[in-house]
Amino acid sequence: MLKLPNEYLKDVLVRLAHHSTAIEGNTLSLAETVSIILHNTLPPTSRSIDLREIYEVKNHEQAFRFVLEELEQKHPLSIETVRGVHADLTDHLQHDRGQFKTSDNAILGAEFHTASAAETPLLMRQWVDNLNYRLTNTEKATDRYLTISEAHIAFERIHPFSDGNGRTGRMLMNYSLLQSDLPPVVISSQDRTTYIALLAQEDGAELSRFIQKESQTELDRIRRFQNQQAQQITVDLPPKKKGQSLPKKQDSRER
Repeated sequence: MLKLPNEYLKDVLVRLAHHSTAIEGNTLSLAETVSIILHNTLPPTSRSIDLREIYEVKNHEQAFRFVLEELEQKHPLSIETVRGVHADLTDHLQHDRGQFKTSDNAILGAEFHTASAAETPLLMRQWVDNLNYRLTNTEKATDRYLTISEAHIAFERIHPFSDGNGRTGRMLMNYSLLQSDLPPVVISSQDRTTYIALLAQEDGAELSRFIQKESQTELDRIRRFQNQQAQQITVDLPPKKKGQSLPKKQDSRER
């Protein structure tokens, strides 16, 4: 996995939480998302805020932490990973969090049928196996972007959970990107129409180009945070000896 500065990880988390939920209709602003995730508070506002929207963005924090922990341990993507991401993202929101759908569902406005509840478990095992196999046997970055894009389209068409599939799919897409040593992607809510159209058209090649462009933009952002971190002075205190206290700061009045 790419070595990412801590400040960048906070930055990409709040942007991912804001835009991924905004694509689904969440009305919280980026500033409000920053306050909720990084400061655990809400900025003063005169409007009424739905508690569900707060959970939608706040849950990204634990889901993103789970993803990073799995990647640090070099765990390949698994059914457990998929369910774990969904469970974290839908915490306090769904009774069936982390469980595949038990009844058939649909996508609003879609002209195709999602997978039935009965066939979903098998399709998801095949989805995980196929994605892992293709990534293991692919070396070129462009081919990996294509593999991840096609897998994302397939995931959204299966629609394995009763709700939260879009947020889960975008988080899993970043799991695969980071696992492949590629920069993550934040799909802006401003690009929602283009993104949804590519999913509906099953245009893996064009979605791959779209994701690759966004990923390279993210790489430039990573480098900026790395430059910022490089200018910081690291202070290493000497180990404290037993029974020794740190020297007191001299009072200016004693000079």
